[in-house]
Amino acid sequence: MDFNCLSYTNKDGVTTITLNRPDRFNAFNNEMSFELQDALKAAKRDAETRVIVLTGEGKAFCSGQDLKDIAGQSKRDLSESLYKRYNPIIRAMRNMPKPIICRLNGVAAGAGCSLALACDMIVASKAAAMIEVFINVGLVLDSGSSYFLPRVVGSQKAFEWATMGTKVSAEEAFDLGIVNRLAEPEDLDAEVEKITSYYAQAPTKAIAMIKKMLNQSTHSDLDTMLEQEAFNQLIAGRSKDYQEGVTAFVEKRKPNFTGE
Repeated sequence: MDFNCLSYTNKDGVTTITLNRPDRFNAFNNEMSFELQDALKAAKRDAETRVIVLTGEGKAFCSGQDLKDIAGQSKRDLSESLYKRYNPIIRAMRNMPKPIICRLNGVAAGAGCSLALACDMIVASKAAAMIEVFINVGLVLDSGSSYFLPRVVGSQKAFEWATMGTKVSAEEAFDLGIVNRLAEPEDLDAEVEKITSYYAQAPTKAIAMIKKMLNQSTHSDLDTMLEQEAFNQLIAGRSKDYQEGVTAFVEKRKPNFTGE
């Protein structure tokens, strides 16, 4: 696909979306936010896409909103920007029926931090860092950070990071369970490939339902989730991947899942 502020590639079932404004540390302007919405829609529709990698070009992952882009707009309605630009991105990511892997190559700040937290897994370079930078310009958390952050690190740490603008190293984020895998900068691509190679051959339909169930579990009770498990297991049990999985088990071979 042809974009100005990001690149979009697909190879062997892996779609890579790269934020591409390195001269601005991949900060969001209007164009990039709408292009990312379009890219996520394309990946959702694309039957060839089994797993998505979200990353940044250059030294940064994403430094959040490009403040230079909005400088001088004193009457700018920030809530409108969220409704039209950022919230649709976060919703698209959490409703994506395919895993999204964050390749955290550098700093993720503000909305960029929210973007990383909205991914299903984070594979981080040891040179990367995360920072909820909103407070430094007198703003509050947005783009889903107020939802994701306390669920990952607890309310006390979330309050500290959000109100003090604490810069968190990749190592600390890994120790706290925010980051799933940690790698030396030169080994980041290889570590990401380990994850994507698995998901590109995994039972995608079952993973989509698992993701949906885990999302729902954050605001549901046990009885509701028992019902959801039964409902989704019924669907999974009728899938081609289930048939293939059982056949492969009986034949003592590796299953060839197609995501159907």
